[in-house]
Amino acid sequence: MEKAKGEGQPGEEATELKDGAVPQPLPDGRTGVLFNGWIVETHKKSILSSLSLEQWEEKLGTRHMPEMVFGESSLILHHVGTGIKIYFNAFDALTGWKQERLPPVEVPAAAKWKFRSKPQQQVILDYDYTFTTPYCGSEAVEPRAEMVMGTKPEGSTGVLHWVDCDDHIDFAALSPKESIHFFDEVLLYEDELADNGVSLLTVKVRVMPSCWFLLLRFWLRVDGVLMRLRDTRMYCSFTNNHEKVPYVLRECCWRECTFKALSASGFPSDSASYSDPNLISQRLPVVVQKTQKLTLSS
Repeated sequence: MEKAKGEGQPGEEATELKDGAVPQPLPDGRTGVLFNGWIVETHKKSILSSLSLEQWEEKLGTRHMPEMVFGESSLILHHVGTGIKIYFNAFDALTGWKQERLPPVEVPAAAKWKFRSKPQQQVILDYDYTFTTPYCGSEAVEPRAEMVMGTKPEGSTGVLHWVDCDDHIDFAALSPKESIHFFDEVLLYEDELADNGVSLLTVKVRVMPSCWFLLLRFWLRVDGVLMRLRDTRMYCSFTNNHEKVPYVLRECCWRECTFKALSASGFPSDSASYSDPNLISQRLPVVVQKTQKLTLSS
């Protein structure tokens, strides 16, 4: 797959950084931190221009895009010792949307007119206008760490795999009492569904003395019809730093429910009650849940 602009190339500058027990800021005005063998970096840019949107539409093979696409924004986590890179961007997420091809969510006839771009335009919602994506992140092995650290990565070649496992993320280790060396949140794309709700993809990360943790969240609310929450959490414990491959867990949890089903269970049916996914996530039934561990094969 062609790499999207803004995917980020940590380590391209030949500036030497010294890793250690103390978090180090990244040079040259970059946003992020180097700590415990990981470079964690964020890029936050403005929305794509009209020309860039047309180029993306051509690459993705679609005429439809979210209202706001932050195509040059990204989160990158780069493990110095192995060259492992885990990253998140809008292009790969929209590639997942295009490939999944979910049927369009039915909206009330009275609300369908809001999707018109012209007064007399006939509205045909024959695509997934919610931009729901199965995207759980991207990964690669890139031996660029030697340019940053002045040392050669031990395992700079190989193929990354996510393997199902019985391990679970240690949420107790994510105690708010632990200091935070770095935190940031990146918005990848957003659409207000012609004032019929919201479709939002974000990723946020925090680096602490014992681990790093991130949450990639797709949040959808089609007013009066459906809510959908797709969360991907990743956790890397620094207690296993002696291992050649870092210990990274990925937990995917998808939840979904109709407004009708919520109302039948005694919950409110008005959209105003569901503006914050953090507050209502437990009301949405789980439809997919799995935990996987990152492995590197030669």
